[in-house]
Amino acid sequence: MSKKSTKEKKSEESFSLLTDFDIHLFKTGKHFKLHDKLGAHIVTHQGEKGTYFAVWAPNARFVSVIGNFNHWKDGANRLNPRWDESGIWEGFIAGVGKGEIYKYAILSNSGEYLEKADPFAFYAEVAPKTASVVWAPEHKWNDKVWLNDRKKSIGQSKPYSVYEMHFGSWRRKVEEDNRSLSYREMAVELVSYIKETGFTHVEFLPVMEHPFFGSWGYQLTGYFAPSSRYGEPEEFMALVDALHQEDIGVILDWVPSHFPGDAHGLYKFDGTHLFEHADPRKGFHPDWSSYIYNYGRAEVRSFLISNAVFWLEYYHIDGLRVDAVASMLYLDYSRKQGEWIPNEFGGRENLEAISFLKEFNEVVYGNFPDVITIAEESTAWPGVSRPTYLGGLGFGQKWMMGWMHDTLDYFQKDPIHRKYHQNEISFSIIYAFTENFMLPLSHDEVVHGKGSLIGRMPGDEWQRFANLRLMYGYMFTHPGTKLLFMGGEFGQTAEWKHDSSLDWHLLNYDLHRGVKETIKDLNALYKSELALYQYPFDDRGFEWVDYSDRENSVMIYMRKSDRKEDNLLVICNFTPAVREHYRIGVPTRGAWKEVFNSDDRKYGGSGVTLSGLLATSPVKYHGRDYSFTITLPPLGCLVLKLNEEDTQFVIGS
Repeated sequence: MSKKSTKEKKSEESFSLLTDFDIHLFKTGKHFKLHDKLGAHIVTHQGEKGTYFAVWAPNARFVSVIGNFNHWKDGANRLNPRWDESGIWEGFIAGVGKGEIYKYAILSNSGEYLEKADPFAFYAEVAPKTASVVWAPEHKWNDKVWLNDRKKSIGQSKPYSVYEMHFGSWRRKVEEDNRSLSYREMAVELVSYIKETGFTHVEFLPVMEHPFFGSWGYQLTGYFAPSSRYGEPEEFMALVDALHQEDIGVILDWVPSHFPGDAHGLYKFDGTHLFEHADPRKGFHPDWSSYIYNYGRAEVRSFLISNAVFWLEYYHIDGLRVDAVASMLYLDYSRKQGEWIPNEFGGRENLEAISFLKEFNEVVYGNFPDVITIAEESTAWPGVSRPTYLGGLGFGQKWMMGWMHDTLDYFQKDPIHRKYHQNEISFSIIYAFTENFMLPLSHDEVVHGKGSLIGRMPGDEWQRFANLRLMYGYMFTHPGTKLLFMGGEFGQTAEWKHDSSLDWHLLNYDLHRGVKETIKDLNALYKSELALYQYPFDDRGFEWVDYSDRENSVMIYMRKSDRKEDNLLVICNFTPAVREHYRIGVPTRGAWKEVFNSDDRKYGGSGVTLSGLLATSPVKYHGRDYSFTITLPPLGCLVLKLNEEDTQFVIGS
């Protein structure tokens, strides 16, 4: 670098993107667009193009920017501490532009020398390299129709059928060193696949930059940067755009619960416990050997909430699924007595984290009322998906972990024993309307030795696939929104591995294709039948017909809408026995038609289907004035709907 005159140095020292109001908001924890002020921003200053750098390091003795442009020499481009005691260091470096790699060289007050990636960088080097990259993401968006429709749908019930996926292992190019697909390739292959299978949303496990691929993205170091493993930021924007243009929403897994201790990351950022609690009883996470944010620190709250706003604003994201909320709520989470510090009232609740989560949701919904926040919360904490003004945490939805555990436990049992466990499969309705629940069959259920979903189904090959189709039928007709991890839609047989592709060759086999067709038709049914989505979180949308037939392991319920003629009757036979002359009570006379049957031959079933219409007779049953008899398919989920057309009835057997 050439030597600068005193005038040039003074000019660089005086340049700032930060106003006094910015500093006030930052110090009070109310600045939610920090990404526009901190980090690296390409600007023109006094007619010269360059980059403005700003970083929060209040306990540093000095901070400089290092990179190829100054041969990584610390001190060559020092930043200046602001006079306002904000702890922010800033400066303009002429000639540094898009694509330059850099880090912050920090000398702490204790004399420790650190080299840190920029927490606000928009782009990062491809791992295992760890430097940040000067970048200014730009994309000409073509999703105006999607965004307008999103706004118009505020407050309206709509289907949420989410395809959860890990970007790096969905599909790989085996012939090219088993590499993952790029953002550009996904914009063709993934968009086409989601459109074909009918999911309304795709949810990505964290795409933010992370150094260790085996963390699945949950150990972040690049909070504002989509992973460079798959391409440039603009290419990820183009992927989101392409999904939107095909009416597919995008949800990101967001991780405000913990961060790794990598040397270039947030841990001891300026030589002190800046982002994390200093006391390991509050600042260290025993489950993941990671560090917990100090939610009581105003600047940390600004950082995290700004990050959420950034993805919703810059990348047009439609929702954030917040990881490990339970670990944030409880001070004693995964800790023994003496390993945690009670709150000021002597309790186990993390009051600072609770306050943070409420503010996060208030800011998100205040600025983006047409998006969704979803909590992965595994306890009975009340009001997770209730508004903050009613005392809730303010999330839009919550994962229904109890339903997931009970359902998988039940389906793993041999059908001959299921009559002793009928309460396990019916229990979820007791609490189904206490929260806005999403039913998750997520990545957590196909890892760590649990095996695949199909691998947990009992019986011979035919029964295992029939059980899986039945479980999906039960899932899609149960109150709540839906989430299925990749591979489950075609009966992936192997446990998920992050470093290899899904087993797409399985679609060469009829039974696997049948599972995929089942999911396609269930998604279509879900989107077309108002009764399945008008009241997903309200008991107005559900009515038991009979949950007490334990001996036959049969369960019958109705899904309801405001239009009675749109109501659906759902019958689940959880055994491989065909049940003939099975009588079912219904509230009105008429004829019922089959709209879904998991035993259909096109799915690989045995073909015990209804070929015509079923007429009711004035025989009281199940406490209702009318009834009909029907043959129930083995290990089958059957969905019936009143027929509105004046056609010839097929009398029930």
